[in-house]
Amino acid sequence: MYPINEQDLHRIQQRANLYRSHYPAFARWAKGYGVIRHTDETQVRVFDLCQQLLCHGRYARFEDIVAILCAADRLASASMWLVTHMTYARNVYLDGHELNNEDFKENPQGHTGGSLNMVPGYVGYLAANVLAGHTRSWLMGQGHCVAAIDAVNVLLGNVYKEQEERYSLNEQGLSRLVRDFYGYATDEDGRPEAPLGSHVSPHTAGGLIEGGYLGFAELQYVHMPLPGERLVAFISDGAFEEQRGSDWAPRWWRAEDCGLVTPVMIANGRRIDQRSIMYQQGGLEWFYNHLQHNGFSPITIDGRDPAAFIWGIFESENRLSACAEQIASDQMHYPVRLPYLIAETVKGYGFYGAGTNASHGTPLPANPRYDAKSRTYFNQYAQQLYVPKIELDLAISAFLTHDIDLRVREKDHALTQRNPHINEVPKAGWLQVGKLESPMIAVDREVRALLEANPELRPRLGNPDELRSNLMNLTLDYLNHRVLTPEKGVAESIHGGVITALNEEAVVSAALANKGGINLVVSYEAFAVKMLGALRQEIIFVRHQKVLNRQPQWLSVPVIVTSHLWENGKNEQSHQDPTFGEAFLGEMSDTSRAIYPGDSNTAIACIRECYRTRGQIWALTIPKQSLETFFTPEQTKMLLQYGAFTLFGEGDIQLVAVGAYQLRVCFEVHQRLSAAGVKSCVTYMIEPGRFRNARDSLESSFIVDDVTRENLFPPDIALRVFVAHMRPETLAGICRPLDLGISKTLYFGFINHGGTLDTQGLLKANHSDTDSVHTAICQRLLRNEPRQ
Repeated sequence: MYPINEQDLHRIQQRANLYRSHYPAFARWAKGYGVIRHTDETQVRVFDLCQQLLCHGRYARFEDIVAILCAADRLASASMWLVTHMTYARNVYLDGHELNNEDFKENPQGHTGGSLNMVPGYVGYLAANVLAGHTRSWLMGQGHCVAAIDAVNVLLGNVYKEQEERYSLNEQGLSRLVRDFYGYATDEDGRPEAPLGSHVSPHTAGGLIEGGYLGFAELQYVHMPLPGERLVAFISDGAFEEQRGSDWAPRWWRAEDCGLVTPVMIANGRRIDQRSIMYQQGGLEWFYNHLQHNGFSPITIDGRDPAAFIWGIFESENRLSACAEQIASDQMHYPVRLPYLIAETVKGYGFYGAGTNASHGTPLPANPRYDAKSRTYFNQYAQQLYVPKIELDLAISAFLTHDIDLRVREKDHALTQRNPHINEVPKAGWLQVGKLESPMIAVDREVRALLEANPELRPRLGNPDELRSNLMNLTLDYLNHRVLTPEKGVAESIHGGVITALNEEAVVSAALANKGGINLVVSYEAFAVKMLGALRQEIIFVRHQKVLNRQPQWLSVPVIVTSHLWENGKNEQSHQDPTFGEAFLGEMSDTSRAIYPGDSNTAIACIRECYRTRGQIWALTIPKQSLETFFTPEQTKMLLQYGAFTLFGEGDIQLVAVGAYQLRVCFEVHQRLSAAGVKSCVTYMIEPGRFRNARDSLESSFIVDDVTRENLFPPDIALRVFVAHMRPETLAGICRPLDLGISKTLYFGFINHGGTLDTQGLLKANHSDTDSVHTAICQRLLRNEPRQ
């Protein structure tokens, strides 16, 4: 408990002294190593853990457990030593001799303090795996601390092939590692040359998210592990300010469909240039009470000591497992107080400048390459962290027990291997052409049928608000809102699959985290913009995986935005915003798919096709008003295959619709032109990203080929008219290859006009209604007529 009273403190000191006096091996470990010290409280806790491991039969000898604790101290110290070199040094010498000015970088960079703080935590996680004979998953929210992960992984050889080939455990390989860190070199294609980044990347063995957006790991960790799995999630006190939705984790955890989770806050007390809010409010005691009020069971540990992390991980899991057993026997009920480790430390502990603002980045007063005083400080503090090679080799060998325990390396932990399968695909509920129905009702039927047919896939439906308003009634009644106290007669359940909170980041994170199951997100179009940070981080990480030919195998996630711009006229202009789909079009189209279904059948086709793909995020802008069905099932197949389909007519005027209401405008314009004897065709474009200029080879393979593009969009057309759901400038930029020039191309869409209007009024306000489009076409035709 926090804080410890004086009587308890004296008892802890007494016990620690007793254990040291009776166990020489324990006493040797208790002395610490280098800058690593073991408090009396940690010693008592660790001794109790040793006894548990002996009682469970995991180890026969007390000394074997202590040997792993000693190895953890040395691995942590050596890794911190390497982290400081990654920031400042060009050369690494395994004999530990002092560096001279030529051994330092001209431009040192790094998030040194946070990385130093992460080393004991990550080493503690690895040692806990050794002691348990089980490979847990790990997650790090503060991705800028990646130097800690890379340093430890390289020393252990827990790396992917590209790092293994480049960063061998010798002076040459480690020197290459430190030179590559913030080295900025690029290959012939302009991509980073080194398999190393400033944040967690797909090169980071076992990495899951970039962590460049603080706070999203906190929202995701509780939804990640499946039953039987264990996850250690490292988070930062800065992220506590960033995303308060993490306070809700106890609302979502259920033993029946969640694995064991251990959140670990690295509480180092500083933001980049000031104290964090928790420290301004009252420090760790205030935060401890805050966690208790929000349903957690906080446990404070020494964040400077890998052994404290080892004990904390075991203690957290044991507490949570005990609660799960009590719930299974009906002796306890939800919510469970989730154990939450608070690892207290100072930023940059173990090196010069610890606890200062400078420790966030480069803590030395100046560049040691040019400043003798800074060079002295570096050598002085690095020497305290140095581990002789013979000791380091012995420590490393203590961690390499994977073959003995028949467990995977940490780079291959369970969360990196997600590959769920939809075992049964129900028959599609196609509509007859001409039938009126809301496309959202059609989607609701499809999703409900798919979930019912595949109950083994854990579902997560992220819902910020009003799922019934979005016409997902069948799905809601099947899954239910996940709540702690269900209300009778309402679609609520302790074990519901709908994660509902008035926080867009929290609910989209639930779906992004559930990569072992099947996911869906439904939101209003204007409010979904608040999800973009979490989605963009996912899209970027996945895209980088694909570049490395490390294709993720989780089921693609559809993010449906409804109550969209053209249907939200009853509200003010803040509710009328196409930014969400436009932002998706800005990312790489092979991963970030912006799609605009035009009727119920195209919406059905999209949701089915989405779940047939892997590692993509689909932004689906779907209307919920009842609309006429235009497309046959065969036509929807062609539409999704090529991104566009010519639905009506032929002639020298091509009307291109992007969006359901825009399709109806183009159809009405087509009818007017036909009545006047002017031939035109209507082409529906469901996915504009298929027609852009490709930006790299991966995207090029996704873009339609030249023959298909010219068949759909003939270059000799007299006039091409785009009527878009989005801002016309956005579509013009995306579809530049289809532009015939200013005299032969017209664009219509949202021009930032709105207010309390109905759909027709919004179209008219943005000059995208039938009258406006028809008039503009007639004027352009007159202007383009050759003069006699």
